[in-house]
Amino acid sequence: MRAQPPASHFIDGAYVEDASGEAFACLYPATGEVIAQLHAATPGLIERAVASAARAQQEWAALAPVERGRVLRRAARLMRLRNRALSELETLDTGKPLQETLVADAASGADALEFFGGIAPTINGEAIPLGRDFAYTRRVPLGVCAGIGAWNYPTQIACWKAAPALACGNAMVFKPSENTPLGALKLAEILIEAGAPAGLFNVVQGMGAVGAALAGHERVAKVSLTGSVPTGRKVYAAAAEGMRHVTMELGGKSPLIVFEDADLEDAIGGAMLGNFYSTGQVCSNGTRVFVQRAVRDAFLERLVARTEAIRIGDPMDENVQMGPLISAQQRRKVLEYVKHGKAEGARCLTGGGVPKVQGFEGGFWVEPTVFAGVRDEMTIARDEIFGPVMAVLDFDDEDEVIARANGSEFGLAGGVFTRDLARAHRVADRLRAGIVWINGYNLTPVEIPFGGTKMSGVGRENSRAAIEHYTEVKTVHVGLGPVESPY
Repeated sequence: MRAQPPASHFIDGAYVEDASGEAFACLYPATGEVIAQLHAATPGLIERAVASAARAQQEWAALAPVERGRVLRRAARLMRLRNRALSELETLDTGKPLQETLVADAASGADALEFFGGIAPTINGEAIPLGRDFAYTRRVPLGVCAGIGAWNYPTQIACWKAAPALACGNAMVFKPSENTPLGALKLAEILIEAGAPAGLFNVVQGMGAVGAALAGHERVAKVSLTGSVPTGRKVYAAAAEGMRHVTMELGGKSPLIVFEDADLEDAIGGAMLGNFYSTGQVCSNGTRVFVQRAVRDAFLERLVARTEAIRIGDPMDENVQMGPLISAQQRRKVLEYVKHGKAEGARCLTGGGVPKVQGFEGGFWVEPTVFAGVRDEMTIARDEIFGPVMAVLDFDDEDEVIARANGSEFGLAGGVFTRDLARAHRVADRLRAGIVWINGYNLTPVEIPFGGTKMSGVGRENSRAAIEHYTEVKTVHVGLGPVESPY
């Protein structure tokens, strides 16, 4: 399989290559084979990208908001028309099964473009009466924004960052993860085809040094990162040097709480979605599953049966439900956590090994894994694993489980399964998390805000809340009478 783009970067409306940049390979995670060879952006290319973005931003911000919205909505239509091809590319890039990418990746990216294209004309301020005088506010664009993406949802993340930024009148220079460099290039093509000016959305490839160059660039006004907490600390610090705006969507170790009155099949389905979808490589996953003791055994019995029925195999087969991890390095990390779980006394009920997938022996596979008897102090209950490893913990009462659920440095998400709606809302209110699902998990429509608290980040993506993070308020005071002065 090959997915070689015309060149590594997309700058000022065209593909650009500079072979003097550090070479790196894009691998198909299901086989380990090289599907594309690329080069990291050189300092010169980064400067070209930022300069073209600054120029295009002026042109773009001068358009009527409704015109900007039309471009984004046209891009959304193009993405939907090409969903199959974009989904197949996403599967090659990430290893995620086509069953998933057809509905969760380019499709959700199109939703973001359509939503923000629709609300672009409504981004406005307010009039403030002051007696004789009055004031008004405007929401003005920040300028050039840098987007730094992760490898689990590369196309979706590119759209989640680009759509609100562009709707507000900004330009963006986007750096995908070096593990998944391909999807963002297609988004750049589509935006040009939809009528965006050249330079409005640029893609530069590379490793951490390229992201650092963008985060600290004097002409960049805003940095939006999706990534790990250690990376977030570095990017946040670099942005702070220039007082740049930031959105940090970082990691999590989210609690999913199952009360004894929950519908167990629904709760098990939610727990599996919150641990095994995208082979567990989702920041908001509910990887600490707290099950009330009275229903623990029944929950575990059905959970193991349903987990062992998951179909693992060729990601291009639409019947396959789980693909590989992103890389050999990530597989080593996940298997090391499995060893920790066993060594610290957790019971591995199923999985924990490397499945044999005929014809895909070079892929980065890990079995979906369930641990029971997990205690709060165990490594697998504290660290973000980012793989298909579920930790099931027992609890007795509501106050106890809330205290334990909140006993983490993370605060991205949470879930509660119960038929008692008063308890559901009570628990949701007490969980320290940016988003909480009741009787569901990992649903992220563009209409609702998404983001975390504590070490899981700052700022919000999606919904009207994102507009606040891609604009700043300008106040104009209008005097209608003589100036009163004691001088």
